[in-house]
Amino acid sequence: MFRVLSALFVVGLLLALVGAPASAKEDKEETLKGTITCAKCDLKMADKCHTVIKVGDKVYWFDDASQKKYHKEVCTDPKEGTVTGTVKKEGDKMIVTPTKVEFKK
Repeated sequence: MFRVLSALFVVGLLLALVGAPASAKEDKEETLKGTITCAKCDLKMADKCHTVIKVGDKVYWFDDASQKKYHKEVCTDPKEGTVTGTVKKEGDKMIVTPTKVEFKK
């Protein structure tokens, strides 16, 4: 009985150590530099307008609250800029929750 409990404890400890770096990475703030634009009007990737930043071949979708805040500026006129915020993966999309958005002048 003691061996079974010891083995379960070791397995649980290993899972906790392996899972910790992954969850810590999700909360890390990143800076993305690229083109801030509309997923529908410019990129033809969506049925409805949505603010995104395209960095190379990757597209990061703004979270719902932030996309409305910045969308009017970029819907029909894409702009180069920088987005700082936390990034997480939801399904097949990368979602950014911006803390700072700057457009290149």
